Amino acid sequence: MKKFIILFLVLSFVGGTAFAQEKTSKRERKKNLVVKEWNTKAGSSTPFLDNMVTYDEHGRKIEEIEYASYGQKKRTVYEYDGSSTKCSRQIEYDDKNHVSRIKKFEYNDDGTKKVQYNYKPNGKLESTKRFEYSY
Repeated sequence: MKKFIILFLVLSFVGGTAFAQEKTSKRERKKNLVVKEWNTKAGSSTPFLDNMVTYDEHGRKIEEIEYASYGQKKRTVYEYDGSSTKCSRQIEYDDKNHVSRIKKFEYNDDGTKKVQYNYKPNGKLESTKRFEYSY
């Protein structure tokens, strides 16, 4: 019985350590990563760029660009405070690369979103979204 308990504890520790390493390695893999999504229409053999996501040296998403047949459809830039992993501000651009909306965020102590403020391109507050969590 002692051997079984010791084996169980060892396997639990090793499994927990492997899980923690897997979680870390996912963030590590995103460092300085650029992900391009290519699409091909039925009946065509020519792929076109559909979406592109760029991550910084901390593994945080910093830009996402959605494309259409004519070029950029929408671009979103993500900003962070210091080395935080929580996005503090998103700036959305239209197909002509003009600012179309700015979003700012507040977070709860547990890291969940608390409030999202939506601003017009001129900086005027357009709306506020509050997040409620039920467990």
